[in-house]
Amino acid sequence: MRMDEADPKGLVRESYRIEGISGPECRSIFIDWALSLQPGVEVDEALRAVLAEYALAAPEHPMSAVLTEALVAPEPPRRKGGRAARLGV
Repeated sequence: MRMDEADPKGLVRESYRIEGISGPECRSIFIDWALSLQPGVEVDEALRAVLAEYALAAPEHPMSAVLTEALVAPEPPRRKGGRAARLGV
């Protein structure tokens, strides 16, 4: 994948250049980055591309952690309530 597809606005690239950036700031940039991807671009593929391009050179950077966490699939939602839970069934 080309970097102009994976990071169309250069948001991830610029996050690695910001001195003293924090985890919460990186998460905010990540959301902006995800929203800037063009329709049809696979998010996982774009994530792997930006990780390979930027994170290998700066593994301790907070954005590297955010990008790596984004590749982990979330657990499926569990039912937490409803009639059965109230009745102990």
